[in-house]
Amino acid sequence: MAEAIARHYFGREIYFASAGVKSGEEDGFAIAVMDELGIDIRGHHPHSFEDLADSNFDVIVTLSPEAHHKALEFSRAWAVEVIYWPTPDATAAHGSREAILDAYRIVRDRLLVAIKELFERPATPGV
Repeated sequence: MAEAIARHYFGREIYFASAGVKSGEEDGFAIAVMDELGIDIRGHHPHSFEDLADSNFDVIVTLSPEAHHKALEFSRAWAVEVIYWPTPDATAAHGSREAILDAYRIVRDRLLVAIKELFERPATPGV
């Protein structure tokens, strides 16, 4: 979700690539809550760190402790900023479909705010 949100708002200005601790499959709940924003993530399959073709990043944002440790190890020889955004694991949600969707919405909305705060440039005075 984070990569899709970032690409949606800043994709023409900034290169984004996402990776998790392990590869995965499409997530129907993630697809549903992203559709609510008009962002289509169908066909996106999560990649692992090892799947990344590029290793030249300015910033790496991690969402879980495990991913943060992996990113620190992955980038230890580079001058790259590694940022940790503690994020609930929506895949661990249980209960009704609506309860699970709500857990995904919480993650989506938190990511949306954090991404905009990190990447939006302040308006230039007089422009």
